[in-house]
Amino acid sequence: METSETRTTWTFLTNHARVLSLIARDPGIRLRDVASACGLTERAVQAIVADLEAGGYLTRSREGRRNRYRITPDTQLRHPVESGRSVAALLDLLDGEPAPGTSADARTPHRDDTTAR
Repeated sequence: METSETRTTWTFLTNHARVLSLIARDPGIRLRDVASACGLTERAVQAIVADLEAGGYLTRSREGRRNRYRITPDTQLRHPVESGRSVAALLDLLDGEPAPGTSADARTPHRDDTTAR
């Protein structure tokens, strides 16, 4: 039997989604600040960013001594249930507005208004 303590330990979003969302809001954010905001270690955030980069969800470039990140909005989500959904759609859902540097057209899938939701 589950206790109320057990039921409160899960969350809807993965650490990968949280990190991606923070980077989308501030492409010049320091990983130290991402770690603090997510309650993770800086090393864990570095590994997540490496995963996101390897998966094609973001790119990283150097600007002086800092990294700058660019989200790749058309990249499709990985899980089969979300097939056909883009990172842009996820970020729209999480943040309620397009991430900087992405157009609303590229981020929002077009739907027929008569389709049941």
